[in-house]
Amino acid sequence: MINLSTEYLGLKLDNPLVPSSSPLTGELSSAKKLEDAGASAIILPSLFEESIEFEQKQLEQFVHSQALGNYEAQSFQPIPDEYESELDNYLERLQQYKSSLDIPIIASLNGISTNGWVDTGKELQQAGADALELNVYYIAADPVVSGEDVEARYITLLNDLRQHIDIPVTMKLSSQFSSVANMILKLQQAGAQGVSLFNRFYQPDIDLETLKVKPHLELSNSNESLLRIRWIALIRDYVNISIAATGGFHHSDDIIKALLVGADITHLCSVLLKNGPRHIATLKEEITNWLEEHEYNSIEQMKGSISKESAINPEELEHSNYMHVIKSYSR
Repeated sequence: MINLSTEYLGLKLDNPLVPSSSPLTGELSSAKKLEDAGASAIILPSLFEESIEFEQKQLEQFVHSQALGNYEAQSFQPIPDEYESELDNYLERLQQYKSSLDIPIIASLNGISTNGWVDTGKELQQAGADALELNVYYIAADPVVSGEDVEARYITLLNDLRQHIDIPVTMKLSSQFSSVANMILKLQQAGAQGVSLFNRFYQPDIDLETLKVKPHLELSNSNESLLRIRWIALIRDYVNISIAATGGFHHSDDIIKALLVGADITHLCSVLLKNGPRHIATLKEEITNWLEEHEYNSIEQMKGSISKESAINPEELEHSNYMHVIKSYSR
């Protein structure tokens, strides 16, 4: 029997298929469907730093305005006894998942600063999170901010958290670092147990009628997986932390390629939004069939067999591939 198990962030998983942060992982009913279909773990929707800060400021303003009034006026706008913050709701959801599901639950924090995450991380650990994904969404638009400053933001956040929590921490990175491999090595040295490659930064659009910037959501496609596969192949042999492939993994072929170059798991998002939770079972079956056809007994046996150090033609992972692609074009 084919063994699909893998290890990620020190967690023993039944297979490498992990639904990432999305509406499907945000409701217990759909999370149960994901587990039933074969998901080996799930990542909760991200808890956004900006949302928590905005909520706190609103509450502080409310309390302040109450204090300025008289007692009779305050009675018209009392603070509800049952008031729950976004963080409270997130922690409650996490506890519900832990009591209802048998697979690991990974919490996700999304922010732009290093403030406040230590306390939040401690609360997530206490609520039962099996691991923590840090999604540092930061666009270095200020020209005085250097590449070193951007990297330091990640390292500082990681160092602060590692001093206060014991659960595994993984960093979700973009591909826009000047040296992706060096950044991953720095994160490993700072105590990260894993990295997730790569974040998909949604690009804003412009409304030509109102001339306003507007949000634009576009689901991933399979071609996007190639960037992730290439970088995982390049860095797999130089780090000893977990690697998750995320962004563009729609077909079993995409997932198999990621595993062959050294990924420990692949995140699934757009493909599940398009096809529903049951599609995990289809992908799982197709991966099993491929392993059988190619005479592999397990995921571990094939994992990393085409990383840079193991590939038949490793130079094709770097500049040579670009040269050959350009020369191959014809009308």
